[in-house]
Amino acid sequence: MNANARTRSRLRAATLIVAATALSMIVSAAGEDARLFRKETFGGNGRTCETCHSRSTGTLSPGDVQALLQQDPTNPLFLHDGLDDGISGTSRIAEHATIRIVRPLPPNVRIAEDPSATSVVFLRGIPTTLNTPALDPALMYDLRAPTLADQALGAIHDHAQNTVEPTEEQLGLIADFQRSDKRFFSSDALHDFALGGPAPQLPPGNTASEQRGRLMFVESESTPGSTKGICALCHAGPMLNQTSRFNSGAPPGARIANIGVSERNLLNLPEYTFLIDDGFGNVQAAKMSDLGIPLTNPRPPGVPPPFVRHPAFFAGFFKIPSLWGVKKTAPYFHDNSVKTLEEVAAFYADMFAAGGPNGPLQLTAQDKADMVAYLKLLK
Repeated sequence: MNANARTRSRLRAATLIVAATALSMIVSAAGEDARLFRKETFGGNGRTCETCHSRSTGTLSPGDVQALLQQDPTNPLFLHDGLDDGISGTSRIAEHATIRIVRPLPPNVRIAEDPSATSVVFLRGIPTTLNTPALDPALMYDLRAPTLADQALGAIHDHAQNTVEPTEEQLGLIADFQRSDKRFFSSDALHDFALGGPAPQLPPGNTASEQRGRLMFVESESTPGSTKGICALCHAGPMLNQTSRFNSGAPPGARIANIGVSERNLLNLPEYTFLIDDGFGNVQAAKMSDLGIPLTNPRPPGVPPPFVRHPAFFAGFFKIPSLWGVKKTAPYFHDNSVKTLEEVAAFYADMFAAGGPNGPLQLTAQDKADMVAYLKLLK
Protein backbone atom coordinates (compact mmCIF):
# COMPACT_ATOMS: atom_id res chain seq x y z
CA MET A 1 0.00 0.00 0.00
CA ASN A 2 1.44 3.37 -1.01
CA ALA A 3 1.53 6.51 1.17
CA ASN A 4 -1.58 8.06 -0.39
CA ALA A 5 -3.58 4.88 0.09
CA ARG A 6 -2.46 4.66 3.71
CA THR A 7 -3.47 8.27 4.27
CA ARG A 8 -6.91 7.65 2.77
CA SER A 9 -7.28 4.54 4.92
CA ARG A 10 -6.43 6.51 8.07
CA LEU A 11 -8.90 9.25 7.14
CA ARG A 12 -11.65 6.70 6.56
CA ALA A 13 -10.89 5.07 9.93
CA ALA A 14 -10.91 8.46 11.67
CA THR A 15 -14.20 9.36 10.01
CA LEU A 16 -15.76 6.10 11.15
CA ILE A 17 -14.57 6.66 14.73
CA VAL A 18 -15.99 10.19 14.77
CA ALA A 19 -19.29 8.99 13.31
CA ALA A 20 -19.53 6.11 15.79
CA THR A 21 -18.74 8.41 18.70
CA ALA A 22 -21.34 10.94 17.57
CA LEU A 23 -23.97 8.21 17.21
CA SER A 24 -23.09 6.85 20.63
CA MET A 25 -23.49 10.31 22.15
CA ILE A 26 -26.91 10.71 20.53
CA VAL A 27 -28.06 7.35 21.86
CA SER A 28 -26.64 8.05 25.32
CA ALA A 29 -28.39 11.40 25.40
CA ALA A 30 -31.67 9.63 24.92
CA GLY A 31 -30.74 7.44 27.90
CA GLU A 32 -32.34 4.27 26.59
CA ASP A 33 -29.06 2.34 26.47
CA ALA A 34 -28.30 3.13 30.14
CA ARG A 35 -31.86 2.32 31.18
CA LEU A 36 -31.71 -1.06 29.47
CA PHE A 37 -28.47 -1.93 31.26
CA ARG A 38 -29.40 -0.56 34.67
CA LYS A 39 -33.15 -1.03 35.03
CA GLU A 40 -34.69 -3.32 32.42
CA THR A 41 -35.70 -6.76 33.76
CA PHE A 42 -37.43 -8.06 30.60
CA GLY A 43 -40.21 -9.41 32.80
CA GLY A 44 -37.82 -11.73 34.62
CA ASN A 45 -36.83 -12.35 38.21
CA GLY A 46 -35.95 -8.71 38.89
CA ARG A 47 -32.33 -8.84 37.83
CA THR A 48 -30.82 -6.31 35.46
CA CYS A 49 -27.38 -6.25 33.87
CA GLU A 50 -26.22 -4.04 36.72
CA THR A 51 -27.30 -6.59 39.33
CA CYS A 52 -24.15 -8.60 38.65
CA HIS A 53 -21.95 -6.01 36.92
CA SER A 54 -21.39 -3.25 39.44
CA ARG A 55 -20.47 0.28 38.43
CA SER A 56 -17.16 0.34 40.27
CA THR A 57 -15.61 -2.99 39.27
CA GLY A 58 -17.85 -4.50 36.59
CA THR A 59 -18.24 -7.61 38.76
CA LEU A 60 -19.07 -8.60 42.35
CA SER A 61 -16.72 -9.50 45.18
CA PRO A 62 -17.64 -11.41 48.34
CA GLY A 63 -17.56 -8.06 50.17
CA ASP A 64 -20.05 -6.62 47.68
CA VAL A 65 -22.34 -9.62 48.12
CA GLN A 66 -22.16 -9.51 51.91
CA ALA A 67 -23.03 -5.81 51.90
CA LEU A 68 -26.02 -6.49 49.63
CA LEU A 69 -27.18 -9.31 51.88
CA GLN A 70 -27.06 -7.03 54.89
CA GLN A 71 -28.84 -4.16 53.12
CA ASP A 72 -31.53 -6.21 51.39
CA PRO A 73 -31.67 -10.02 51.58
CA THR A 74 -34.53 -9.90 49.05
CA ASN A 75 -32.24 -8.44 46.37
CA PRO A 76 -32.83 -10.39 43.11
CA LEU A 77 -29.18 -11.47 43.16
CA PHE A 78 -30.24 -13.95 45.85
CA LEU A 79 -32.53 -15.95 43.62
CA HIS A 80 -32.18 -18.81 41.15
CA ASP A 81 -28.51 -19.43 40.27
CA GLY A 82 -27.34 -17.15 43.09
CA LEU A 83 -28.56 -19.69 45.66
CA ASP A 84 -26.42 -22.54 46.97
CA ASP A 85 -28.35 -25.30 45.21
CA GLY A 86 -30.51 -23.13 42.99
CA ILE A 87 -33.33 -23.30 45.55
CA SER A 88 -32.08 -21.96 48.87
CA GLY A 89 -29.01 -20.79 50.79
CA THR A 90 -26.63 -17.86 50.28
CA SER A 91 -23.49 -19.12 52.01
CA ARG A 92 -21.63 -19.91 48.80
CA ILE A 93 -22.32 -16.63 47.01
CA ALA A 94 -21.50 -14.70 50.20
CA GLU A 95 -18.16 -16.47 50.60
CA HIS A 96 -17.06 -16.75 46.97
CA ALA A 97 -19.37 -14.52 44.86
CA THR A 98 -19.93 -17.36 42.39
CA ILE A 99 -22.99 -18.12 40.27
CA ARG A 100 -24.32 -21.54 39.24
CA ILE A 101 -23.73 -22.03 35.51
CA VAL A 102 -25.54 -24.77 33.59
CA ARG A 103 -23.60 -25.79 30.49
CA PRO A 104 -25.03 -28.19 27.92
CA LEU A 105 -22.78 -31.08 26.97
CA PRO A 106 -21.80 -31.05 23.27
CA PRO A 107 -22.29 -34.31 21.34
CA ASN A 108 -18.67 -35.36 21.80
CA VAL A 109 -18.52 -34.97 25.61
CA ARG A 110 -20.04 -37.28 28.22
CA ILE A 111 -19.66 -37.60 31.98
CA ALA A 112 -18.43 -41.01 33.17
CA GLU A 113 -20.28 -40.76 36.48
CA ASP A 114 -23.58 -40.02 34.70
CA PRO A 115 -23.52 -41.12 31.02
CA SER A 116 -27.11 -39.98 30.44
CA ALA A 117 -26.44 -36.38 31.53
CA THR A 118 -27.04 -33.71 28.91
CA SER A 119 -25.71 -30.80 30.96
CA VAL A 120 -23.40 -30.04 33.86
CA VAL A 121 -23.40 -27.42 36.63
CA PHE A 122 -20.33 -25.31 37.42
CA LEU A 123 -19.72 -22.56 39.95
CA ARG A 124 -18.05 -19.57 38.29
CA GLY A 125 -17.28 -15.97 39.08
CA ILE A 126 -18.85 -13.06 37.23
CA PRO A 127 -16.57 -11.81 34.42
CA THR A 128 -15.85 -8.10 34.80
CA THR A 129 -17.18 -5.64 32.26
CA LEU A 130 -14.19 -3.31 32.81
CA ASN A 131 -12.45 -2.81 29.45
CA THR A 132 -13.84 -6.06 28.03
CA PRO A 133 -16.82 -4.91 25.90
CA ALA A 134 -14.91 -2.40 23.80
CA LEU A 135 -11.42 -3.86 23.86
CA ASP A 136 -11.55 -7.65 24.21
CA PRO A 137 -13.10 -9.78 21.45
CA ALA A 138 -12.97 -12.92 23.63
CA LEU A 139 -16.16 -13.01 25.73
CA MET A 140 -16.95 -15.19 28.75
CA TYR A 141 -14.49 -17.47 30.51
CA ASP A 142 -15.12 -20.24 27.97
CA LEU A 143 -15.57 -17.96 24.91
CA ARG A 144 -19.12 -19.19 24.42
CA ALA A 145 -20.52 -15.76 23.44
CA PRO A 146 -19.38 -14.67 19.95
CA THR A 147 -20.66 -11.10 20.38
CA LEU A 148 -21.79 -8.68 23.08
CA ALA A 149 -25.38 -9.07 21.89
CA ASP A 150 -25.08 -12.85 22.26
CA GLN A 151 -23.61 -12.40 25.74
CA ALA A 152 -26.44 -10.09 26.79
CA LEU A 153 -29.09 -12.43 25.40
CA GLY A 154 -27.56 -15.41 27.19
CA ALA A 155 -27.53 -13.54 30.51
CA ILE A 156 -31.13 -12.37 30.04
CA HIS A 157 -32.25 -15.95 29.35
CA ASP A 158 -30.15 -17.82 31.90
CA HIS A 159 -29.73 -15.42 34.80
CA ALA A 160 -32.64 -12.97 34.55
CA GLN A 161 -35.18 -15.66 33.54
CA ASN A 162 -36.97 -13.27 31.21
CA THR A 163 -40.57 -13.60 30.08
CA VAL A 164 -40.26 -10.75 27.56
CA GLU A 165 -37.83 -11.34 24.72
CA PRO A 166 -35.41 -8.47 24.03
CA THR A 167 -35.35 -7.08 20.51
CA GLU A 168 -32.22 -6.96 18.38
CA GLU A 169 -32.27 -3.19 18.76
CA GLN A 170 -32.34 -3.45 22.56
CA LEU A 171 -29.48 -5.94 22.58
CA GLY A 172 -27.55 -3.58 20.30
CA LEU A 173 -28.14 -0.67 22.68
CA ILE A 174 -26.92 -2.70 25.65
CA ALA A 175 -23.78 -3.59 23.69
CA ASP A 176 -23.24 0.02 22.57
CA PHE A 177 -23.60 1.28 26.15
CA GLN A 178 -20.88 -1.09 27.34
CA ARG A 179 -18.58 -0.10 24.48
CA SER A 180 -18.92 3.66 24.99
CA ASP A 181 -19.75 4.70 28.55
CA LYS A 182 -16.65 5.59 30.59
CA ARG A 183 -17.81 3.48 33.53
CA PHE A 184 -16.76 0.42 31.51
CA PHE A 185 -13.09 1.45 31.39
CA SER A 186 -10.52 1.22 34.14
CA SER A 187 -8.77 4.44 33.07
CA ASP A 188 -8.94 7.36 30.64
CA ALA A 189 -6.07 5.78 28.70
CA LEU A 190 -8.13 2.63 28.05
CA HIS A 191 -11.15 4.72 27.05
CA ASP A 192 -8.99 6.71 24.63
CA PHE A 193 -7.61 3.47 23.19
CA ALA A 194 -11.16 2.27 22.51
CA LEU A 195 -11.78 5.47 20.56
CA GLY A 196 -8.76 4.90 18.34
CA GLY A 197 -6.09 6.47 20.53
CA PRO A 198 -2.66 5.03 21.31
CA ALA A 199 -2.33 1.63 22.92
CA PRO A 200 -1.71 1.69 26.68
CA GLN A 201 1.91 1.27 27.69
CA LEU A 202 3.35 -0.57 30.66
CA PRO A 203 3.97 2.01 33.42
CA PRO A 204 7.67 2.41 34.28
CA GLY A 205 7.24 1.84 38.01
CA ASN A 206 8.29 4.18 40.78
CA THR A 207 9.78 1.95 43.45
CA ALA A 208 12.54 -0.62 43.04
CA SER A 209 9.98 -3.36 43.66
CA GLU A 210 7.65 -2.03 40.93
CA GLN A 211 10.52 -1.74 38.48
CA ARG A 212 11.63 -5.31 39.15
CA GLY A 213 8.02 -6.44 38.79
CA ARG A 214 7.75 -4.66 35.45
CA LEU A 215 10.44 -6.89 33.98
CA MET A 216 8.15 -9.88 34.51
CA PHE A 217 5.60 -8.27 32.16
CA VAL A 218 7.98 -7.17 29.40
CA GLU A 219 7.80 -9.39 26.34
CA SER A 220 11.19 -11.06 26.08
CA GLU A 221 12.81 -14.41 25.62
CA SER A 222 12.97 -16.24 28.92
CA THR A 223 16.19 -17.74 30.23
CA PRO A 224 16.70 -20.47 32.84
CA GLY A 225 16.48 -19.15 36.38
CA SER A 226 15.26 -15.70 35.32
CA THR A 227 11.84 -14.16 36.01
CA LYS A 228 12.13 -11.71 33.10
CA GLY A 229 9.13 -11.99 30.81
CA ILE A 230 7.46 -14.88 32.65
CA CYS A 231 4.11 -13.08 33.09
CA ALA A 232 4.19 -11.74 29.53
CA LEU A 233 4.22 -15.30 28.19
CA CYS A 234 0.41 -15.25 28.58
CA HIS A 235 -0.24 -11.57 29.27
CA ALA A 236 1.11 -9.80 26.21
CA GLY A 237 -0.33 -7.45 23.62
CA PRO A 238 -1.90 -4.04 24.28
CA MET A 239 -4.54 -5.50 26.61
CA LEU A 240 -2.16 -7.94 28.33
CA ASN A 241 -4.50 -10.80 27.47
CA GLN A 242 -2.77 -12.93 24.85
CA THR A 243 0.27 -15.12 24.46
CA SER A 244 3.55 -13.62 23.35
CA ARG A 245 5.80 -14.80 20.54
CA PHE A 246 8.20 -16.13 23.18
CA ASN A 247 5.64 -18.63 24.52
CA SER A 248 6.84 -21.94 23.12
CA GLY A 249 3.67 -23.73 24.17
CA ALA A 250 1.14 -21.65 22.24
CA PRO A 251 0.89 -19.69 19.00
CA PRO A 252 1.44 -15.92 19.36
CA GLY A 253 -1.77 -14.05 20.09
CA ALA A 254 -3.67 -16.99 21.58
CA ARG A 255 -6.37 -15.91 24.01
CA ILE A 256 -6.79 -19.10 26.02
CA ALA A 257 -4.51 -20.95 28.41
CA ASN A 258 -4.51 -23.59 31.13
CA ILE A 259 -2.73 -22.70 34.35
CA GLY A 260 -4.17 -25.61 36.32
CA VAL A 261 -7.01 -23.89 38.17
CA SER A 262 -9.56 -26.66 37.54
CA GLU A 263 -7.01 -29.36 38.25
CA ARG A 264 -5.89 -27.85 41.58
CA ASN A 265 -9.50 -27.12 42.56
CA LEU A 266 -8.67 -24.96 45.57
CA LEU A 267 -12.32 -24.65 46.61
CA ASN A 268 -12.93 -28.42 46.55
CA LEU A 269 -15.73 -28.08 44.01
CA PRO A 270 -17.47 -31.21 42.64
CA GLU A 271 -15.28 -33.02 40.12
CA TYR A 272 -16.35 -34.91 37.03
CA THR A 273 -14.66 -37.37 34.72
CA PHE A 274 -15.29 -35.98 31.25
CA LEU A 275 -15.03 -38.42 28.33
CA ILE A 276 -14.06 -36.44 25.24
CA ASP A 277 -14.34 -37.91 21.74
CA ASP A 278 -12.46 -36.34 18.82
CA GLY A 279 -15.13 -37.49 16.38
CA PHE A 280 -12.99 -40.37 15.12
CA GLY A 281 -13.63 -42.74 18.02
CA ASN A 282 -10.59 -41.62 20.04
CA VAL A 283 -11.88 -40.95 23.56
CA GLN A 284 -9.76 -39.33 26.24
CA ALA A 285 -10.73 -38.74 29.87
CA ALA A 286 -10.20 -35.54 31.85
CA LYS A 287 -11.11 -35.38 35.55
CA MET A 288 -11.53 -31.86 36.92
CA SER A 289 -13.99 -29.40 38.44
CA ASP A 290 -14.64 -27.40 35.24
CA LEU A 291 -13.81 -28.50 31.71
CA GLY A 292 -13.80 -25.00 30.18
CA ILE A 293 -13.21 -24.58 26.43
CA PRO A 294 -14.12 -28.14 25.21
CA LEU A 295 -17.76 -27.51 26.19
CA THR A 296 -18.05 -24.51 23.89
CA ASN A 297 -19.99 -25.51 20.80
CA PRO A 298 -19.38 -24.48 18.07
CA ARG A 299 -15.62 -24.47 18.54
CA PRO A 300 -14.41 -20.95 19.44
CA PRO A 301 -11.86 -19.00 17.38
CA GLY A 302 -8.27 -20.07 17.95
CA VAL A 303 -9.12 -23.68 18.78
CA PRO A 304 -7.99 -26.03 15.99
CA PRO A 305 -10.29 -28.72 14.59
CA PRO A 306 -10.14 -32.18 16.22
CA PHE A 307 -8.21 -33.75 13.34
CA VAL A 308 -5.40 -31.27 14.11
CA ARG A 309 -5.52 -31.44 17.91
CA HIS A 310 -7.64 -33.72 20.11
CA PRO A 311 -10.20 -31.54 21.92
CA ALA A 312 -9.19 -33.13 25.24
CA PHE A 313 -5.93 -31.18 24.95
CA PHE A 314 -7.93 -28.06 25.82
CA ALA A 315 -9.47 -29.48 28.98
CA GLY A 316 -9.04 -26.84 31.70
CA PHE A 317 -8.34 -24.04 29.19
CA PHE A 318 -10.04 -20.70 29.83
CA LYS A 319 -9.89 -17.18 28.52
CA ILE A 320 -6.77 -15.15 29.36
CA PRO A 321 -8.09 -12.05 31.16
CA SER A 322 -6.77 -8.55 30.66
CA LEU A 323 -4.65 -7.23 33.53
CA TRP A 324 -5.57 -3.56 33.17
CA GLY A 325 -7.49 -2.53 36.28
CA VAL A 326 -6.84 -5.94 37.85
CA LYS A 327 -6.58 -4.63 41.40
CA LYS A 328 -10.27 -3.65 41.18
CA THR A 329 -11.64 -6.97 39.99
CA ALA A 330 -10.99 -9.54 42.74
CA PRO A 331 -11.61 -12.43 43.18
CA TYR A 332 -9.56 -14.06 40.45
CA PHE A 333 -9.69 -17.02 38.06
CA HIS A 334 -12.89 -18.47 36.60
CA ASP A 335 -13.95 -20.04 39.91
CA ASN A 336 -13.07 -17.06 42.15
CA SER A 337 -10.77 -19.40 44.06
CA VAL A 338 -8.10 -16.74 44.65
CA LYS A 339 -9.22 -13.69 46.58
CA THR A 340 -6.20 -11.35 46.55
CA LEU A 341 -3.28 -10.44 44.31
CA GLU A 342 -0.97 -11.90 46.93
CA GLU A 343 -2.76 -15.22 46.52
CA VAL A 344 -2.44 -14.86 42.73
CA ALA A 345 1.34 -14.53 43.11
CA ALA A 346 1.44 -17.55 45.43
CA PHE A 347 -0.58 -19.60 42.92
CA TYR A 348 1.84 -18.75 40.11
CA ALA A 349 4.82 -19.44 42.35
CA ASP A 350 3.52 -22.99 42.83
CA MET A 351 2.84 -23.31 39.11
CA PHE A 352 6.31 -22.18 38.07
CA ALA A 353 7.92 -24.38 40.74
CA ALA A 354 6.23 -27.38 39.11
CA GLY A 355 7.61 -26.42 35.68
CA GLY A 356 8.07 -23.30 33.59
CA PRO A 357 9.11 -22.80 29.95
CA ASN A 358 12.70 -23.55 30.88
CA GLY A 359 12.04 -26.02 33.65
CA PRO A 360 11.08 -25.40 37.29
CA LEU A 361 11.52 -21.83 38.50
CA GLN A 362 11.50 -20.89 42.17
CA LEU A 363 9.92 -17.50 42.87
CA THR A 364 11.25 -15.90 46.03
CA ALA A 365 9.17 -13.93 48.52
CA GLN A 366 10.63 -10.80 46.94
CA ASP A 367 9.66 -11.98 43.44
CA LYS A 368 6.07 -12.43 44.57
CA ALA A 369 6.02 -9.04 46.26
CA ASP A 370 7.41 -7.43 43.09
CA MET A 371 4.74 -9.11 40.95
CA VAL A 372 1.96 -7.82 43.21
CA ALA A 373 3.45 -4.34 43.39
CA TYR A 374 3.43 -4.08 39.61
CA LEU A 375 -0.04 -5.56 39.14
CA LYS A 376 -1.38 -2.78 41.36
CA LEU A 377 0.07 -0.21 38.93
CA LEU A 378 -1.92 -1.51 35.97
CA LYS A 379 -4.81 0.98 36.04
